[in-house]
Amino acid sequence: MSTVLIEIRRAKACDAGAVASAHDEAWRMAYQGIIPGTELEKLINRRGPAWWDSAIRKGSRIALLQFGDKIAGYANYGRNRARSLYYDGELYELYLRPEFQGLGFGRRLFTAARRDLAQSAMKSLIVWALSENENAVEFYRALGGKAVARSSEKFGARVLDKVAFGWNS
Repeated sequence: MSTVLIEIRRAKACDAGAVASAHDEAWRMAYQGIIPGTELEKLINRRGPAWWDSAIRKGSRIALLQFGDKIAGYANYGRNRARSLYYDGELYELYLRPEFQGLGFGRRLFTAARRDLAQSAMKSLIVWALSENENAVEFYRALGGKAVARSSEKFGARVLDKVAFGWNS
């Protein structure tokens, strides 16, 4: 009988390459056909191993979901950046490699990030998702998030709507 260890832990500098790889795979799956191709490539390429290494070394809160010896996904989170929205914490990103989606791992990663923020007195939480990213929108709704704000973001010549989901303490 073999067992595979599934753990959620803080990212270390040696994880930068694996996080960059997970980011690349997840973003291609999530945003292909939504964010224009050249803009998507720029966004992915900007977040290579050196970027992740720097973020980890600077103390960014990055939780990893490790499945056996593979980084299956990550969550990046911290204080809310939108001063006009009265939430303490913000989930900046939560992404899983495509083969790990739909298995409950995203929920586990979300719960771990939320627990970590709550331990730092950030009990309410907000997360932004592109409205056209139906998987993300459904995921945050299923977790009990309520749509609390809308905005837009420009990607090249395309302007995309985004929605903020909030959770109170």
